[in-house]
Amino acid sequence: MKKIVTLCILITTVITYAQDNLAQNTIKGVLAGNQGQVIQLAEAFSEEQYDWRPAEGVNSVGEALLHVAGGNYYLAMKMGFPPPEDVDMMNLGKISGKENIIATLKKSNEFVLEKIMEVKTEDLTTEVDFGFAKMNKMGGLLAMMEHNGEHKGQLIAYARSNGVVPPWSK
Repeated sequence: MKKIVTLCILITTVITYAQDNLAQNTIKGVLAGNQGQVIQLAEAFSEEQYDWRPAEGVNSVGEALLHVAGGNYYLAMKMGFPPPEDVDMMNLGKISGKENIIATLKKSNEFVLEKIMEVKTEDLTTEVDFGFAKMNKMGGLLAMMEHNGEHKGQLIAYARSNGVVPPWSK
């Protein structure tokens, strides 16, 4: 009987926590899906294709991936979560090589997924100046999700232009 009561308390706690963090959990789930597909695309490009760009003055494949990583850190930083000490935001764009770029992107992805869950539900309405717009923290979380999705679309176009088929659509 004690085991059943303990199990019921545990289940109730988990359900209550999930409901208290419904927005964070939902955004985290969608963002993790986008991030996973961006990583799949990053891995599908060849090392040589990382320098490809559709036109002069437009981000290359590698630059677009690093831009996503930088955006992750920037948006989190504006919400009160500074990047890890070993992340040099001023030189993030100088990282080169497919493996290094993918590692940088994965690290930024893990960082923001962790930080999303640290945003308290009662703080979702707190206003933040992101530099490009003033919005609440909920808007910041949605901007993270949207930014990753936007660049997933960009990278799909880059992939198709280079004969790379997005792995999930084969």
